[in-house]
Amino acid sequence: MQLVLITGMSGSGKSVALHALEDAGFYCVDNLPPELLEPLIEVERAHKAERVAVAMDVRSAQSLPGLPDRLRAIRQQGQPLTVLFLDTTTETLVRRFSETRRMHPLSLKDTEDQRRALIDAIELEREMLSELRERALVLDTSQLKASHLRSEIKALLNRKPASVTLVFESFAFKRGIPMDADFVFDVRMLPNPHYEPELRALTGQDAPVAAYLDAEPEVADMEQHIRTFLERWLPRMLADHRSYVTVAIGCTGGQHRSVYLVERLARQFGDHGTVQIRHRELDARQHH
Repeated sequence: MQLVLITGMSGSGKSVALHALEDAGFYCVDNLPPELLEPLIEVERAHKAERVAVAMDVRSAQSLPGLPDRLRAIRQQGQPLTVLFLDTTTETLVRRFSETRRMHPLSLKDTEDQRRALIDAIELEREMLSELRERALVLDTSQLKASHLRSEIKALLNRKPASVTLVFESFAFKRGIPMDADFVFDVRMLPNPHYEPELRALTGQDAPVAAYLDAEPEVADMEQHIRTFLERWLPRMLADHRSYVTVAIGCTGGQHRSVYLVERLARQFGDHGTVQIRHRELDARQHH
């Protein structure tokens, strides 16, 4: 049985993710109390269910502290489990809650400063979920539209079972560092194809841009340094029972240099498990 747990920050898109899984043929349960997870697994096994998805969050606050141990025990019993944690910047969450006028589940303070109370609730939730986040595949939804998030969920479902999933992600520093990154590399000091008129509209996936960057010794040096670092430290992360590692590479616009290096490194680390590529800025354009 394929089992997926959706969790994360309130307002981060868990409902969209759960609907995407439902459309993919999963039997979905929202807001399941953690203590009912094992009984649900037994019932669905008896029913010969193939795909089950469960959403849990701080609405089950009293039972959350024991959830990481519960998940560990389920895995030790031989049940494959994917934990997807949706994260979002505090600024984005404040805007979303303000736009929808919905109450945050932890917003119980009676105060005149509603924005401050909301930020306090978000930070408390972040602290309560921190241990769960440590062992999950983290997806930063701050800049994802619903259609883009659904595409990311489909990509997750298509991944092959492996000891580790390596995600290489390009991004633009001007739009902020991805919250789902385990490692962040800044490549803004490298020669920039943006200043070549014939390359400006292209991306790091295009042959002319790749040829331009291939000819620059500094780019090759940077690629080798990142590769050497990852080859040294990835085994240590995996020894700590990490199932997912996200490597984020950023340049100014997230279009040329970071995209090129992500494509290159993803090919080089293809034998380390399941490798997934994300181009945050390019993907966002496609979903506008």
